[in-house]
Amino acid sequence: MSATVDLNSDMGESFGAYSIGDDRAMLDIVTSANIACGFHGGDPLVMGRAVALAKEKGIAVGAHPSFYDLWGFGRRPILGDTPDEVGQFVLYQIGALQAVAAAAGHRVTHVKLHGALANMAQVDDALADGVARAIRALDRNLVFVVMPGLATERAGARAGLPMAREVYADRSYDEDGNLTSRKKEGAVIHEPEEATRRVLQMLDEKAIRTVGGTRMPVSIDSICVHSDTPDAVRMARMVRAALERAGVRIAAF
Repeated sequence: MSATVDLNSDMGESFGAYSIGDDRAMLDIVTSANIACGFHGGDPLVMGRAVALAKEKGIAVGAHPSFYDLWGFGRRPILGDTPDEVGQFVLYQIGALQAVAAAAGHRVTHVKLHGALANMAQVDDALADGVARAIRALDRNLVFVVMPGLATERAGARAGLPMAREVYADRSYDEDGNLTSRKKEGAVIHEPEEATRRVLQMLDEKAIRTVGGTRMPVSIDSICVHSDTPDAVRMARMVRAALERAGVRIAAF
């Protein structure tokens, strides 16, 4: 197996007195960090600490915008806003992280949607276009992190954005190529060994496998390991070690 791939994680998701994930440990493992921007997690202090630590460790940072849903951690669908209005919410969050990053002497390189917003944009071309247009209006050089074969990839192409196509170490896939709903059993993979096996299989086959066993060919630029599960750090370490043993170069896109 010979490839170069990014290893990313969603972080900076603590808020006030609430601590979520071990950002310091994850930043010793990953090559890109997707920083929450205050709508589902994160606050100005958490964002500042995450960006400063990422800069210290030489890790790329990106915005991780969501619906405005602190109560539900951004995992509840919010309806009624137009695609362009959602795009404005995304712009607001990217801009907040850009300000924090600039103050720390770092820069925002990419955008990856979170939670219900991401899930909805993967299957709604109009919504995905609204987000992509907003990103392009701000900075056409921002990399749009997308799921291959779904609406966000199509929208990124229409907007002329650079893209990084992402697969997940710790999530299962439905037959349409989107992530399985977290409400379903087996949607989240908790065993580091199983997650590592799946990652190696995806890179070897250049494909994802759905819950029904369907093989779907995809391009893979980045692999995500979520930081908010109990064994996240051990999983990320195991995935990275296995990739390096397989001859895969780990580097930010």
